[in-house]
Amino acid sequence: MHEDGKVVPLAAAIDRAAHTPLPCLPVLLLQVRDQAALQLRRGLQVLFDNADDTLFEMADKAGERFEQNLYFEAMRDVRLKRKSIERGFLDSFYDTFSRLGQADARQCLTAADASQGRVQLERAAVVEAMVARVLSREGVALEQLGLRFQALLGQALEARCNPLGPDSLCGYFLAAGRNLGVGPRVKLILLRLFERYVLRDVDLLYEQANQLLAAADVLPALKPPPRRRADDHRPAPRRGLASLPSAEEVELDNAGQAFFDSLQDLLAPTRGRVAPRLQRVATAQPISTADLLRLLSHLQHYVPATTEDDDFDLGQQLEQLLLRVSVRSGTRRCIATADEDTINLVGLLFDFIQADANLPPSVRALLARLHIPLLKVALLDKGLFSRASHPARRLLNEIAMLAIGGEDNGEGLRDSLHLRVERIVQRLLNDFVDDLALFAELLEDFLAFSHEERRRNELLEQRTRDAEEGRARTLLARQQVQQALNQRLHGKYLPQVVVQMLVQGWSQVLLLAWLKQGEASAAWRAGLATMDALLASIAPHREAQARERLLQQVPGLLKALRDGLAGVVLDSAMTREFFLQLEQLHLRALAGPDVSPAGEGLSVPQVLVAEEIVLAIAEESACGPLLQPDEQGPEWRQVQRLRIGTWVEVLDEQPPLRCKLVARIDSSERFVFANRTGMKVREWNRAGLALALRRGEVRVLDDGLLFERALEAVLDRLRCQQAL
Repeated sequence: MHEDGKVVPLAAAIDRAAHTPLPCLPVLLLQVRDQAALQLRRGLQVLFDNADDTLFEMADKAGERFEQNLYFEAMRDVRLKRKSIERGFLDSFYDTFSRLGQADARQCLTAADASQGRVQLERAAVVEAMVARVLSREGVALEQLGLRFQALLGQALEARCNPLGPDSLCGYFLAAGRNLGVGPRVKLILLRLFERYVLRDVDLLYEQANQLLAAADVLPALKPPPRRRADDHRPAPRRGLASLPSAEEVELDNAGQAFFDSLQDLLAPTRGRVAPRLQRVATAQPISTADLLRLLSHLQHYVPATTEDDDFDLGQQLEQLLLRVSVRSGTRRCIATADEDTINLVGLLFDFIQADANLPPSVRALLARLHIPLLKVALLDKGLFSRASHPARRLLNEIAMLAIGGEDNGEGLRDSLHLRVERIVQRLLNDFVDDLALFAELLEDFLAFSHEERRRNELLEQRTRDAEEGRARTLLARQQVQQALNQRLHGKYLPQVVVQMLVQGWSQVLLLAWLKQGEASAAWRAGLATMDALLASIAPHREAQARERLLQQVPGLLKALRDGLAGVVLDSAMTREFFLQLEQLHLRALAGPDVSPAGEGLSVPQVLVAEEIVLAIAEESACGPLLQPDEQGPEWRQVQRLRIGTWVEVLDEQPPLRCKLVARIDSSERFVFANRTGMKVREWNRAGLALALRRGEVRVLDDGLLFERALEAVLDRLRCQQAL
């Protein structure tokens, strides 16, 4: 054959397809997984909020001091470890999903597996009863979901190995709480709360998953089970403080007061910060809580609009007012010890909030203006410290959760969220005297607002996620086409016209077949077969039988080539030239073994060595570092634990950029982040993100409940000071 030493002028030779892991799961299953994870996470948050309330109520009802202390310690353990339990639960959930469809995956994390030999018989019986109740209610929907999973995976799936089955869900929870450190009775309480606040909503989980798969044409003929009434098994929602019956109100008040009483020893070293000169006078008389509330209501109207005004110090302002009261009454007045402890505790909480870098500065400044209203709430109702469902506490938490993704510019946040929070703050400063129902009203209004904000943002995030998954699928398809071409062309002496047509034209035919119908489709296999037939047809046919077969195959081959190329955008002149030269190649292949390479008068298409082929991949990520980080390092493990919905702050921009993880593209190890409105703003690959964390260019934000984090941090600090 003629050789001129030239090579096909293609892109730089890198074959990534052979080293790129195929996705473990179909995209539809990943969508079901991420949708379910969001609902399960919300259920766990509600569980722990109500665990706090339940344990407080049980502590209040405890007959002995020892038993009461056990419940208080259990509350502390639950608060400290709730994030790790949530993380462990979701880690197990994701891990179980990742093993779906693997040939060697034989183990399932179920309730029975997690509890065998580790818990008491009573707990095993409770779990079994919980699972049975879910199956009796949702058995049909779960069975349909299992059938759809099997259809997607192309293999059987045991019911107990369904990652969304009640067995598995209980198993995740038991495994995550194994090292909680509380007694068996408390663990049973948490299990019952898990059933009440997580398993109660699995009907919605199964319904959404089945609807998503049916809409994607996965067993659409399955008839959905009849929907149950919304109140069939869901407990009635907890009512606001204003609507509680008197007995329950008294019970909650007692629990809150008991908790506050248990903190007063810790708060003793902080006494003397408020009006210290007056408090040193032995004859000073404490003012009543009602009088203190009136003084605070007076000061409330003078809270500055920004925290930049250093002249307003609550302690100094109270001292001046107390001096006035003392002069008027002719008696030295001071603040009662319990009220001073409340003032100091709330002050420490707001010191934490003002220093919390997880919130944008403008949001911290707004929340700082709520210091006096929250202090008044604490003086009126010690349940603020003990009940996660307290409306004032929830309002603070909900504002912080929604605002975590806000970005500050030189003028602060001026979007709808900022304006809404400003109105809430101003309303409380103007109108709040002693009616706690105002907080419940504002909470209800803000929840409606946040629901709409989240719904709108989730739609935009889903669009971003779909676009990124489509991009990843296109990338994977290109890599598969690239691999198929390299297997057949790389390093071989082939006519240039054939190589160019396969790379520039037939690669598009293969790409469309893979994207539209998948790697296992007849269209993909037919495209590969046509390419193989083309390459075989231009090789010399030295035997008469081989030449006869080629004559029979050429018409079908030409038709398959023309039909395939008709469906892609290709220059008509190039296509015409290809078929003209292909005719010459076929004539040479049929000429027999005695014909010289010159072809006895036939034109000779240029023949050369095909170089390794890399198809152009649009918008390919270039976010990887030059050096791979240590895969055992803490940053690498931190990246491994990141879940959809995690917020990070990018510190190499001014002002810093806050964005949320909205998509993890496993096939290309890409992490896609969007801003609060759901628009994509950043992406990293796994190694790039780990390196950015190591360099301090990115930090993960703590999106835990603000009041809980503040209270725990303050109490830990007080305990450490007491231990010195």
